[in-house]
Amino acid sequence: MLEAVVQGYLVAISLILAIGAQNAFVLRQGLRREHVLPVVAVCALSDAVLIAAGVAGFGALSRSVPWLGEAMRWAGVAFLLVYGALRFRAAARGGEALRPSEAVAAPLGQVVGTALVLTWANPHVYLDTVVLMGSISAQYAPHQAAFGVAAAFGSLSFFTALGFGARLLAPVFARASAWVWLEIGVGCTMWAIAAALAFG
Repeated sequence: MLEAVVQGYLVAISLILAIGAQNAFVLRQGLRREHVLPVVAVCALSDAVLIAAGVAGFGALSRSVPWLGEAMRWAGVAFLLVYGALRFRAAARGGEALRPSEAVAAPLGQVVGTALVLTWANPHVYLDTVVLMGSISAQYAPHQAAFGVAAAFGSLSFFTALGFGARLLAPVFARASAWVWLEIGVGCTMWAIAAALAFG
């Protein structure tokens, strides 16, 4: 059970760490110190719902379709390899410095709406949480629930640190090179998880 908890937390952190529209939005809100708590809450709660759906739904399907677990495991490996390669390609192309807008603060409803769209309209969110997290959780039967809860806490801790810690990162992410190194780190992490799934 302890292994399921640790892996659930680490896998969630690794998957969310990838730079995307959602993370960039949370980071910008944190840098601007604008509606940070609602944005963090929307992202973390959305992830928790999707992770729960992946863990519960995948378990039910695995019992009725015995070969599904193995198929999803290799699908997860393929997805992680491609995803890691995309991160390396993004690093090779160079990064863009993050310069938050100096515009007037947006209303809360608009900010929350943007966070919801960036979360629920992003197909990668479903691949990461429902499909990939669901398939990985099956490797830790009968402790899938512990894996899912730990993954949800991983998501919560990441978005909290990103949103409220963003002010400390402002000088760092003003340089494009910081994004390049982060992309490289994310790519290495994705490939390491793929290797663990394939050979673990």
